Amino acid sequence: MRLPQSIARIRYMLVKEFIQTLRNPHMRWLLFGPAMIQMLVFGYAATMEIKHVSLAILDLDNTQESRELVSHFGASRYFSIAKYAARRDELRYGIDRGDFLMAVEMNSGFAQRLRNGQGASVQVLIDSSNSNTALVAMGYMTQIGAQFAQDYQKHNLQRSTPQLASFMPQIELEARPWFNEGFNSQWYFVPGVIGNLLLIMVMNLTAFAVVREREIGTLEQVMVTPIRRWEFILGKTVPYFLIGCVDAVLVALIGTFWFGVPFRGHVTTLAIGIMTFLLAALGLGLLLSTVSATQEQARNVAFFFIMPATTLSGFGSPISSMPIFFQRLSYVNPLRHAVLILRSIYLKGVGLEVLWPNVAMMAGFALLMLSVSVLRFRKSLE
Repeated sequence: MRLPQSIARIRYMLVKEFIQTLRNPHMRWLLFGPAMIQMLVFGYAATMEIKHVSLAILDLDNTQESRELVSHFGASRYFSIAKYAARRDELRYGIDRGDFLMAVEMNSGFAQRLRNGQGASVQVLIDSSNSNTALVAMGYMTQIGAQFAQDYQKHNLQRSTPQLASFMPQIELEARPWFNEGFNSQWYFVPGVIGNLLLIMVMNLTAFAVVREREIGTLEQVMVTPIRRWEFILGKTVPYFLIGCVDAVLVALIGTFWFGVPFRGHVTTLAIGIMTFLLAALGLGLLLSTVSATQEQARNVAFFFIMPATTLSGFGSPISSMPIFFQRLSYVNPLRHAVLILRSIYLKGVGLEVLWPNVAMMAGFALLMLSVSVLRFRKSLE
């Protein structure tokens, strides 16, 4: 007899929640529109590739060799020559103003030292205020310089002693990248964007659930009903869970068909991972809602949790580069497991036989958060 009554009470809660959420056209737009727009924005903007770095050249040698080295920089897709300087002070002035990020200076005698078989030095000035960009750009420049030196030695040997050049041993590295053959950063970031967007949307929606009832006065009406705490929490969770599933489908389709990220796994595995993650995000959002007095407070507390969760998820920077304490702390972050699951399913095609520990961690987190939310909820205004 109790089970049908419980089902009826939950059903009424679901109907109320859907009506309250979907009756406002502005709210309907907020449920789905921002997720798709942010997916497109982050999909294009979130990238680790450094291209068209502005570069200044100061060629005080002005020989065929120095111009050939400059042409190597200009032909690369990583650099864009922004200025040909005539004096050293122009390099410092331009870097200080931000007119270009890097500068290459070749002194007179550069070609003569190469022809004499001596090492020729090239000075590189770089604005390292953005250390990540500076390191990546410096790595590109080092590769180009090493390739120029190798080509020059080979051509010089062919001109001087062609017989010896034919017997000169060469080592060629043949790269065979797996899972992301073209080193496309969008393939790496888009699955992570899906997890971040779902966390932000679902957590913000559920963080206002109980607080909104308290502020608009409908919690008083709920107080006089025989509904139980777990029924109330379930009635608050299911609508946002279903909305999160719809948003997950939308952003996943954008990632696959718009950005061309390959989907190599199984849909069932992806569905299990996303649904478990949504329950974890819902549980955390409901817990914040039960401990907040106002919607403004709930919004601030949600922001306080979202930013560290994103940082410790491995979305932008590898977790292995973090201090040991934060590496261990990241294991209790459901977004870390969601990002790993999404990237593994999309790019590697792995299944639950590999990902079950991550799914289990998210399921345990969801169960803990939902249980605490039920225990904290009181059908009162205090």
